[in-house]
Amino acid sequence: MVIKMQISLLEIAEILKEKDNFYILTHKSPDGDTIGSAYALYYALKQLNKKAKVLCSDDIPRRYDFLYKDSIDEDFEPSCIISVDIADLTLLGENLEIFSDKIDICIDHHIYSSDFAKFSYVNPKAGANCENIFELLNFMGVKIDETIANCLYTGISTDTGCFRYSNVTANTHKIAAQLIERGAKSAKINKLMFDTKSRAKVELENKALDTLEFFCSGKGALICITKQMLQETGAAEEDTDSISSIPRKIENVLVGVTIKERTNDEYKISVRTDDKVNAAKLCFAFGGGGHQCAGGCTVKGELAQVKAKIIEIVEKELMKISL
Repeated sequence: MVIKMQISLLEIAEILKEKDNFYILTHKSPDGDTIGSAYALYYALKQLNKKAKVLCSDDIPRRYDFLYKDSIDEDFEPSCIISVDIADLTLLGENLEIFSDKIDICIDHHIYSSDFAKFSYVNPKAGANCENIFELLNFMGVKIDETIANCLYTGISTDTGCFRYSNVTANTHKIAAQLIERGAKSAKINKLMFDTKSRAKVELENKALDTLEFFCSGKGALICITKQMLQETGAAEEDTDSISSIPRKIENVLVGVTIKERTNDEYKISVRTDDKVNAAKLCFAFGGGGHQCAGGCTVKGELAQVKAKIIEIVEKELMKISL
């Protein structure tokens, strides 16, 4: 029987310094926080002359290429498997499911984080998981150089909406400042993450806006992105990421929902909310999770059925709060 324990970052640091041959697992549909967490830890372990490898079920979006351009892909059998920014085993994705019962250490920051690893450190107060990794690297005694600083800053910036979301704390800013001092190219990273769009992405946004519909007296807004839209515009899957924030930006909208078609009967749901509504709670109803104001889940069924299910849950939640 495997004993599952919550341990400190200091204890994790001691384990990492003692062991060798690490697999670092990221979640499917990877974002800046899971990628930044993984590669910052990868470079830190390499500093300690250890073997490490980052694994992901899905392709990593092109805009994150600069984070792993200095990594080396090695073949070896792991003695320790670490998951970063993964709240639930369902987020591993099809290609990493084989590690479901083999994860030794989980480092996460989600409110609803399931207890699946032998050892876990979960800190929901962290605005991004990269904040946890920053603290861990300090305990490990590694040098946070420009390469690592870029990884960590990217994760923090993207998971906080460029420091605009309610998950940002004073500590978030303090860590970001230290990363800039250590070489993180903050202006370049923020321009790449938030102010750069391909023509295909702009055309995809226009098509998605054509599907916009409001519900619950305008307190909820929903858009859809289909595979056909991707084909017609030539947009890539990664081009859909920032579109998730569009419905919530509309005046008076408290809950914004984006439904993305993954297969003919499976849809990825992204939820963005005002701080009056718990996005993670909404998504948890469908086996997902997330944070107070940002969450996600996967729902199966026909599009009309999926929309009806999501709207029903959102409307029930909106009825509970004082608008």
